[in-house]
Amino acid sequence: MKKRILIVDDHPAILEVVAEALAYEHFEVLDIALGSQLFVAVRDFRPDLILLDYKLADTNGGDLCRQLKDTPEYRHIPVIIFSAYFTPADTHKPGGCDGILYKPFDLQSLLATVNGHLADSLME
Repeated sequence: MKKRILIVDDHPAILEVVAEALAYEHFEVLDIALGSQLFVAVRDFRPDLILLDYKLADTNGGDLCRQLKDTPEYRHIPVIIFSAYFTPADTHKPGGCDGILYKPFDLQSLLATVNGHLADSLME
């Protein structure tokens, strides 16, 4: 069974590249551009992992992550924040996210991060 990944980013080019790379790696992918669509997408798509942009046009990804982590039926889903606002030297994880993928990132980093967090979630 394919793992499902939800991508939330308001930049069409990022959505396209990330979705294409993950689909090529045999993940089932859903991408959305608005944070306001997140909870409906999570409910209907039931992702195994969420890639969430920190700064969206309509909301803050850190706030959305906190809402997900505060919701019992969704808190188990690993959330990886995409961000150009943080660096590896930063120690906090916005919204209680499970990891940060620092922009700009390459596809190898994306896949390593996704696969690592999916493997970690299986061990819990």
